[in-house]
This record gives sequence, C-alpha cells and structure tokens, in this order.
Amino acid sequence: MPLDLSDASDAELLRLLSEDAFALFYRRYERLVAGWLMRRTGEPELVADLTAEVFAAAYLAAPRFRPGPEPAGAWLLGIARHKLLGSRRRDRIESSARRRLAIERIDLSEDSIAALHEVARGDALELLDGLPAEQRDAVHARVIDELDYGELARAASISSALARKRVSRGLAALRRRYNELGGGR
Repeated sequence: MPLDLSDASDAELLRLLSEDAFALFYRRYERLVAGWLMRRTGEPELVADLTAEVFAAAYLAAPRFRPGPEPAGAWLLGIARHKLLGSRRRDRIESSARRRLAIERIDLSEDSIAALHEVARGDALELLDGLPAEQRDAVHARVIDELDYGELARAASISSALARKRVSRGLAALRRRYNELGGGR
C-alpha cells in the first residue's frame, strides 16, 4: 500500500527523498520558483532551465536541509537566486569572450530556424556533416530535432550554456561555409 504523503511536511518529504516524496515537494514549489525566476528574467526558456537546475540542486542538498522558522520555499528561492546569479555571470563571461573574439551572438528566431529547414532540403546536410561532431550533433538536435536547449543539454550530459555555445558555433560555421559556397547571395 503506497504511503500517503499529502500531509507530510516539507522537511519530511526532503528527509524521505523518495521519488514520490520529491515529486510532491516539486509540485508544491514549482510555481513559486518558476514565477520568481520569470519575474526576474522574462525568458521562459531560461526559466525552464533554471527551475530544473534549482530542483536538481535541492535534491542533492536535501540531506543537508534543516527546517527552521522559514518555509522550504525560502530555501528554494535562495537556491534559485544563486542559480540565477550564476547564469548571469556565465552570460557576462560568454559575452566578454565573444567581444574579445569579435564573434556575434546568434539568437535562433523562428525565421532563422525556418530558413535552416529550407536550406536543409539542399546541401545543408552535407555542410552539417562537415562540422566537428559535438557541433554537428548540437545543431542537428536544436534545428532538425527541434529540442530546446535544456533538452539538448540533458541528452548530451552538458550544461545549457555549453549546449548554446555548441549550437552557436556550429551555426556560425555553417553560415560561413554556406556563404563561401555562394549560397548567401
């Protein structure tokens, strides 16, 4: 007979750390964490990634959780704050590196994805095969399989930032090669 966890406290759920207990803990606080992050970033994809990182960190830190006068939500928001600051720090470092290397940031819009799909009907798959394996796999997963960066990162066991970097570098290399071949007229 399954254990009824609906009345369990947050501390009890974190102490049990079973799949069911943590799933309930997640459901209790997902909206709080995602809402807090959304108000600070305004970027749904980043919110999804950071929310997953917050709960992964909470799961790992659960044995060290000590209940106090503050609810577990405050503990989670502290983790969220650290994850958000880390994300912003990584973005600043990446931006600084891009400026030093004179590399423009590539943001995938719906139009650019559609254009890549159009090109894929021609020689793009051959161009894609010419990329280093990590970039080829990342571009394929993002553009052809239409995975978001979080899914791509999980599938490749890398961070979201590294997934974005691989896609960005791969697309830049594809664009250069495509233009060299006269396709960008």
